[in-house]
Amino acid sequence: MKKYNHLYILTLILFFVFSCEKKKELEEIKTSGSEEVVDFKLTAEDEILLDTIEKQTFNYFWEGAEPNSGLARERLHMDDIYPTSPKNTVTTGGSGFGLMAILVGVERKFITREQALKRYQKIVAFLEKSDRFHGAWPHWINGENGKVVAFSKKDNGGDLVETAFLAQGLLTVAEYFREGNTDEKILVSSIEKLWKTIDWNWYTKGEDVLYWHWSPEYQWEMNFPVGGYNEALIMYVLAASSPTHPIQKSVYDKGWARNGDITKDTVYYGLETELDHYEHDKSPVGPLFWAHYSYLGLNPKGLTDQYGDYWKLNQNHAMIHYNYALDNPKKYKDYGEDYWGLTSSYSIKGYDGHRPDRDLGVVSPTAALSSFPYTPKESMQMLRHLYKDMPEYIGKYGPYDAIALDSDWKTVRYLAIDQGPIPVMIENYRSGLLWNLFMKNKDVQKGLKKLGFQSPNLKTND
Repeated sequence: MKKYNHLYILTLILFFVFSCEKKKELEEIKTSGSEEVVDFKLTAEDEILLDTIEKQTFNYFWEGAEPNSGLARERLHMDDIYPTSPKNTVTTGGSGFGLMAILVGVERKFITREQALKRYQKIVAFLEKSDRFHGAWPHWINGENGKVVAFSKKDNGGDLVETAFLAQGLLTVAEYFREGNTDEKILVSSIEKLWKTIDWNWYTKGEDVLYWHWSPEYQWEMNFPVGGYNEALIMYVLAASSPTHPIQKSVYDKGWARNGDITKDTVYYGLETELDHYEHDKSPVGPLFWAHYSYLGLNPKGLTDQYGDYWKLNQNHAMIHYNYALDNPKKYKDYGEDYWGLTSSYSIKGYDGHRPDRDLGVVSPTAALSSFPYTPKESMQMLRHLYKDMPEYIGKYGPYDAIALDSDWKTVRYLAIDQGPIPVMIENYRSGLLWNLFMKNKDVQKGLKKLGFQSPNLKTND
């Protein structure tokens, strides 16, 4: 009989115990992805790191803003090369994210309340005079003159999804200053005038669905009725919340929820997707920005309706991406517990919508970092790894937009729609700041109730 020394036997025992624990851990991930993480504690060093990235990404919208309008540049390239759109092009959706990021700056004392007020006054004055189409702003605007910049040939008019992202930010700012001084109350009044002139119902075209685009030149030729699930939930919520041009609940039920077909979810990487992630695609799960854009102000904690549980939806979405990185079926370099997250971003060849079944080896830091409320431990692992081990991928405004280690590729460029969710969602994780502001808006409260939502944030005495 072969004899084994004590050290070898001890090694076998430890390996067995470790294997059992890892198996148990993976099973817990698969079965409890919809539960809140309650046992993760930030260290003092973690808090400093969160302060650092919040300030850097906030500064994209503060120091890096387009100077005439005060709005967010669509992109900022540190190499100063802009092959697709001029540097003065501002983005309406990304600017909505930036409006909320500036509030983070005030609360974290990066700037003063007075400085923020002056910037908001400039922004609102610009938005009042810029091109609008039945109340909706275009996707892109020339920051120097307020004129529409075509996003594509026929996309040169109103963009209702981008308008919703902008309106989400504006309403959050209004709540922050609502009880303020005279100048602050004037700002609130100006924001509410803009809010009331968005003709959401007109964008139904008389049907039970919201359309994404309309152009005075091409009319409805873009032909994009928005059915869920994707990033556009906030558009339907705000359309129902409008005090002047609201949609009927049937538009939400038949258009967004597709007569209930939105509930045809699947299981992917051991977790329920909760809703059907694509109306016209067989992909099981979308890019991670879907878990961010609508939820910068809309608090998913305890948020449910007849179709889904929105905390479970978003936490499972983030954990699916994390579990995919652990599995790493394509064997991309360094994928794992501290390097994960796929979303739409710059890519090796232009721009791409990265997700587990469309993985090109391009990790976008915003994916994991904007998921902090859902996956604090896993997101913190990514943040520590980036700043401690990958400093060459960090620039003036935080992590660069995308990284592909297998190709030794990075871009020294930023996109507003990727930088914006980082400080906002980290702050929502830390203090709930933006969630608390947006959710107390009286119009939003009415809209959510109209659509049948339930939330601990909804008042019951109205």
